[in-house]
Amino acid sequence: MSRKYFGTDGVRGLVGQYPITPDFALKLGWAAGRAMASQGNASVVVGKDTRLSGYVFESALESGLSAAGVSVRLLGPIPTPAVAHLTRAFHASAGIVISASHNPYYDNGIKFFGADGKKLPDAVELEIEAWMDREMVIDKPDQLGKVIRQEDARGRYIEFCKSALPFSMSLQGLKIVVDGAHGATYQVGPAVFAELGATVIKHACEPDGLNINHEVGSTHPEGLQARVLAEKADLGIAFDGDGDRIVMVDHQGALVDGDELIYLIARERLRAGKVVGGVVGTLMSNFGMEKAIHALGLEFVRANVGDRYVMAALESRGWTLGGEASGHIVCLDKATTGDAIVAALQVLAAMIGSGKSLAELKAGMSKYPQVLINVRLAEKIDIKTVPAIQKAVALAEEKLADQGRVLLRASGTEPLIRVMVEGADAALVQELAEELAEVVRNCL
Repeated sequence: MSRKYFGTDGVRGLVGQYPITPDFALKLGWAAGRAMASQGNASVVVGKDTRLSGYVFESALESGLSAAGVSVRLLGPIPTPAVAHLTRAFHASAGIVISASHNPYYDNGIKFFGADGKKLPDAVELEIEAWMDREMVIDKPDQLGKVIRQEDARGRYIEFCKSALPFSMSLQGLKIVVDGAHGATYQVGPAVFAELGATVIKHACEPDGLNINHEVGSTHPEGLQARVLAEKADLGIAFDGDGDRIVMVDHQGALVDGDELIYLIARERLRAGKVVGGVVGTLMSNFGMEKAIHALGLEFVRANVGDRYVMAALESRGWTLGGEASGHIVCLDKATTGDAIVAALQVLAAMIGSGKSLAELKAGMSKYPQVLINVRLAEKIDIKTVPAIQKAVALAEEKLADQGRVLLRASGTEPLIRVMVEGADAALVQELAEELAEVVRNCL
């Protein structure tokens, strides 16, 4: 069934514009509460990132949930994966996150986790949407939900993260620059690595409600790269605003993206004698990653772009490791959702276990040159129905042989065709991408 309010990851948009308004959040809280209450005695945990607007939507959700008779634990500013973990830890019916992830401060969103700490099941989302279309009626005064602020939420999550590093290992001797993106990891991120023994230098860990993700974090790691070099650190770790994405920087200031980090984790697990099975990437994962994973003797599967699809592919195969080049990394043997701090600890375990630097570890994978060109259209169209485009794609694939790939994707939010070509020959890749983009423009 099509959804009226929920997108692929909750509800998101500009603050003050429907549906990111206080009245919508109030009704959404009530509707979610009704849906939870229909399944029995319900409780919900609510976390947020550091956006100034988080106060508005936290209060609105709290009121709506309480009006529906649901008890609420307010976790305060805390990473998205912490909400997933604490939903399970408190045996709550659901977890709610107020965040727009890596987007600017003027965006915000509301997303849900189920009782198992994973994305809310489709059936529950549809039930919430059904309640949204009904009149909001407050419960009887003696049946309203209670609200408490969970003061030890951060500490609980810090201990959970620390358990993701083998007990026999310590970060003693490592100097790490931690970029919190002025977001939800600004306190817990540095604390986890410091408590495990590392010398931690904080970077972009001073949120003011408006500077979240602004030229910092995993989407803007340039400042972190410079800081790692200036501090002569062993590595740098950059999170996004809500703490579910990570990129790293080696001691030479070079960026290490999600594809490379996933490869490092997979190789370390094989070295440690663990069963890996296979790795899930996405349509945008670098071809070099695919070749490197195959070289390890592992299967590699591409899912559609988005953590929801990565999770579905992992669960259907019984695998535990996957993610995206953007840094959304899922380690299902450690956490129920993408968790940037947990992923960072897996990479640090690989460094400690092998005795190698991050630069040495990433040398085992060679990324292929990749060119991405966006072609804007007058209106959305199915490119599979245009023979000339399909013929051009086939010709490009023939020229690349087995040393590259071609991908044409329609944007899900605007009339764009994304033309992506990657391969071993950088000049050929650039040439084919430009030719394909021109064919798309001429046809459409």
